[in-house]
Amino acid sequence: MQKLINAGFEVIDNPYKRKLTKEELLALIPGVEGLISGLETLDREVLEKSCLKVVSRCGSGLSNVDLAAAKKLGILVKNTPLAPVNAVAELTVGCLIILLRQVMQMNTSLHRKEWKKIVGRQLSDMTVAIVGFGNIGRRVARFLLAFGAKIIAVDPVFSGIIDNVEIVSLEKALKQADIISIHTNGESCLLGEKEFSLMKHEVFILNVARGGLIDEQMLKKALDCKLVSGAWLDTFSVEPYTGIFCDYPQVLLTPHVGSYTLECRKNMEMEAVNNLIAGFDEYGK
Repeated sequence: MQKLINAGFEVIDNPYKRKLTKEELLALIPGVEGLISGLETLDREVLEKSCLKVVSRCGSGLSNVDLAAAKKLGILVKNTPLAPVNAVAELTVGCLIILLRQVMQMNTSLHRKEWKKIVGRQLSDMTVAIVGFGNIGRRVARFLLAFGAKIIAVDPVFSGIIDNVEIVSLEKALKQADIISIHTNGESCLLGEKEFSLMKHEVFILNVARGGLIDEQMLKKALDCKLVSGAWLDTFSVEPYTGIFCDYPQVLLTPHVGSYTLECRKNMEMEAVNNLIAGFDEYGK
């Protein structure tokens, strides 16, 4: 914020200290020319009702921004694609191991003073399908290869073999995978009734991308019949989340914290500030 002030900007802080609803954003945005945003909805209506010149997204994904509308309105849109990579990838691997070794359940038992051992699974004997093979997906693959896991990936942009990982169709990946880790862009449902019907029994699912990518009712059914052994969810269709999976001990829940490390936030937020300043320099040329 100090860097923005030093650069001559008048800074309006987010009064809610959380993701803004569309209505809150519409109330705050009149007269604002530059915006550092998180996951707020920046659709055509919001952009048309603004006088924005530059949007600097603090994060990698841009699915919450109507890029076509922004281009038509002459609004520059920038993001920070590299800053969150290590933080999200590290958390993904950590939460995966917690799921496989059932650390949550044993921790709960011991806090109840119950000495209960549970047999888990290990990565070296498992096939991991990484859905979305961008910067974060590739970093997760690199980490998991070090554990001896077999990695396959799904991404419509790529084909063949990339970084020693075979790119396959989603259908083929779902049939082979013991673990499905989602790192793709977009908001549309990716895992619905058809996709769950293709999965191996006792699969693990991880989602650190967007909440809407998984049909929650289908995931609930899959957990109830033990088609899915466990899941980690960091993103949700509605946040803050208080839904059905709060009652499932085999589901690890985190409150959208993929990039929440001190190092990552500092780098990502400073990059977003630099992008905003550079955007206005570019806009004025």
